[in-house]
Amino acid sequence: MFSLIIVRNIFAHAFSLEGAQLKRHIDATLGSGNLREAVRLPVGEDFNEWLAVNTVDFFNQVNILYGTLIEFCTPATCPTMSAGPKFEYRWADGVQIKKPIEVSAPKYVEYLMDWIEAQLDDESIFPQKLGAPFPPNFKDVVKTIFKRLFRVYAHIYHSHFQKIVNLKEEAHLNTCFKHFTLFTWEFRLIDKAELAPLNELVESIILAY
Repeated sequence: MFSLIIVRNIFAHAFSLEGAQLKRHIDATLGSGNLREAVRLPVGEDFNEWLAVNTVDFFNQVNILYGTLIEFCTPATCPTMSAGPKFEYRWADGVQIKKPIEVSAPKYVEYLMDWIEAQLDDESIFPQKLGAPFPPNFKDVVKTIFKRLFRVYAHIYHSHFQKIVNLKEEAHLNTCFKHFTLFTWEFRLIDKAELAPLNELVESIILAY
């Protein structure tokens, strides 16, 4: 099972030297409060490297956000991975679980974080050596990761937003989701149909920026 400790270990080793420099750029632009600037590909930087650094960053953000809710998001309270009454997600990774299965929300997130962790640790997908090539299908892999991370945000907003408010994490959640939305929109990483559970929120973010 994934843990926040494992996530921090990934965070420490998943960047090449160039990636670490890009991470500092992200932190600096976020600190300025300019989210639109924070998502843009820096001039002269490699597109795949930018995708890779941000994928690790957003993975960590979602993992930590969800980690604050694990005592409230249980198989009893969330027997299915859903985002409101109209949207339910089933899990399949195409390897160990080829046919989509219905699982509880916490089990879905556990499967998801373990799956993403495996992608990040695979150097044939996320190379860690300077100058090592990215695979031809790298953007497709990243799109699948972001599509599934979006589902965690959708579940949090639909099922646990009041708890987020009670924990006084609302501002942090909204900032993380704004950053996530602007990045995925900038590079067209999530199909519009997938955004339906949070469509109004997504549109308000994009129009505001």
